[in-house]
Amino acid sequence: MSFLLVPVASADVYTWIDSQGVAHFSDYPPGEIPHRQIRVKPPTTVPMAENLEQGERISDIRREVDGLLASGRPDGPATGARERAEAKLEKTCAGYRRKLERIQSKLRAGYSNDRGNTLRQQRRTLSQKLSRECILR
Repeated sequence: MSFLLVPVASADVYTWIDSQGVAHFSDYPPGEIPHRQIRVKPPTTVPMAENLEQGERISDIRREVDGLLASGRPDGPATGARERAEAKLEKTCAGYRRKLERIQSKLRAGYSNDRGNTLRQQRRTLSQKLSRECILR
């Protein structure tokens, strides 16, 4: 019981800036150098039971949303359009990947400075398109 009555230990933190402009933090005051004392707040803890309950609630919501999305009309016109759009995007992404492989092989084979700069610029542009359109969507 006595351990429960002991307050949580909290250390004081001191900060100061030295003559060279470097900021310092310490658990002891710097002596005669002008300094500020910072009070560190104790950490906030959440009981594990609350974390687990919250995780279960989120999982339930995700399952419900997945169920609602899956119960949509699979034969409807929106599904066909969506599948065509995804197929077109996959074709575009495959094209980007093929072009990147071609550029990489040219860079490995050797090049002049001007040609190398052009190839690296093309690689950078294609990599950005691939990332934006295919990876980060």
